[in-house]
Amino acid sequence: MAAPPQLRTLLFAVNALLRKRRYHAALALLKGFRNGAVYGAKIRAPHALVMTFLFRSGSLREKLRAILQATYTHSWNLARFVFFYKGLCALQSHIQGETYQAHSFVSAFIAGLLVFGNNNNINSQINMYLLSRVLFALCRLGVEKGFIPEPRSDPFPWFTGLVWGLVLWLFEYHRPTLQPSLQSSMTYLYEDSNVWHDLSDFLIYNKSQPSK
Repeated sequence: MAAPPQLRTLLFAVNALLRKRRYHAALALLKGFRNGAVYGAKIRAPHALVMTFLFRSGSLREKLRAILQATYTHSWNLARFVFFYKGLCALQSHIQGETYQAHSFVSAFIAGLLVFGNNNNINSQINMYLLSRVLFALCRLGVEKGFIPEPRSDPFPWFTGLVWGLVLWLFEYHRPTLQPSLQSSMTYLYEDSNVWHDLSDFLIYNKSQPSK
């Protein structure tokens, strides 16, 4: 069924507005907000679903509420960050007349403080995820710029051994220093596997089921 004439007129006007270059910077903020919200929900919802049903106790309603809350927080924070970042970049470029590399750092620094500066589980996970990628990228950039000698062989196996050696040492002897979600995962893998009573909690379940 064809759309009513009024709706077609409205869509034509909206599309004409979206194509105007004079409004591009402002519209980019809105689409950035939209993309941040969508991407945050896509990333967090499956992760929260799996982690909640694997490791969180409570009723189904409490679990669903926790999943929705985590998804909302991640989505809302990422949407705001993209909005603030793009807005600050555009503002600096407008004031100075052109774009400089420092604009990205300054904009993200301010937006990060405003959005991800609150120390909670969601922000902590996001920041640590980024930290690992930033360290990798800085090492590659250091090699590219000549500040770090290029390795003669692939350093990845040594890096892997160091990471796993450190995380298991921390788990076994300094557990409170690790994030709660990582503690839960490692407890499931390395401690729960030491305990069983019969075939049911050896192969089928992780822990014995309460008798009815």
